[in-house]
Amino acid sequence: MYLVTMIGNLLFILAIISDSHLHTPMYFFLSNLSFSDICLTSTTVPKMLVNIQMQTKIITYAGCITQMCVFILFAGLENFLLAVMAYDRYVAICHPLHYTVIMNPQLCGLLVLVSWILSVLHSFLQSSMVLRLSFCTHFEIPHFFCELNQVVQLACSDTFPNDMVMYFTSVLLGGGPLAGILYSYSKIVSSICAISSAHGKYKAFSTCVSHLSVVSLFYCSILGVYLNAASTHTSHSSATASVMYAVVTPMLNPFIYSLRNKDIKRALRRYLGGNL
Repeated sequence: MYLVTMIGNLLFILAIISDSHLHTPMYFFLSNLSFSDICLTSTTVPKMLVNIQMQTKIITYAGCITQMCVFILFAGLENFLLAVMAYDRYVAICHPLHYTVIMNPQLCGLLVLVSWILSVLHSFLQSSMVLRLSFCTHFEIPHFFCELNQVVQLACSDTFPNDMVMYFTSVLLGGGPLAGILYSYSKIVSSICAISSAHGKYKAFSTCVSHLSVVSLFYCSILGVYLNAASTHTSHSSATASVMYAVVTPMLNPFIYSLRNKDIKRALRRYLGGNL
């Protein structure tokens, strides 16, 4: 699964870079999403594979904090990029005549930069809050990686401030982008319903299917992690559900965007044909 994730996303990025026809805002955001998927998976899976191969489950305190920090960064980046891509689809469908003016290279670069800045600040905040906690000499994390809530639960000191920061940032930085996505698609649906021809409706909706699939997979798997953990109160079920958004979703994203996209398929054939 890790090899498929790496190869799939790398080919996706290289195909977009190599084909000048794909140098558009939508594919610019897609290439950034693929890069985020590569980094998100690489934060957890290689260490897990080493543990399986070496028959050891040991990770240092510094290694655990680093893994947690980087994972929060790229999970947050993926969250923001999905919201940015929803805005891009909103402009493309609801304001098609002004699309090239609104989604200019400067705005696209600014949106990605802001996504990076917010993700870095969020990661730094959560990591700083964890660093103030006291832990026992040896403790066991019942998970396949150092997930924030699992690490905080094992602290020997007061975790109330950490819990408040986690809940607040989850609502603000998680609910905010999700609300933006829902608002964008409410406007998109209204615009599509106003189109008279059935072919026009299908063409407009088909450009959103892939993004909707990725958004549904990402958010449903994350919600599944916390709802499942809350209902069963077992760390094993939480770890199993976490595999969906930490491993499976990054692997499926390039396939979801490629299967129905003729431009990507053509670019991949050209790239592979020119390099084999």
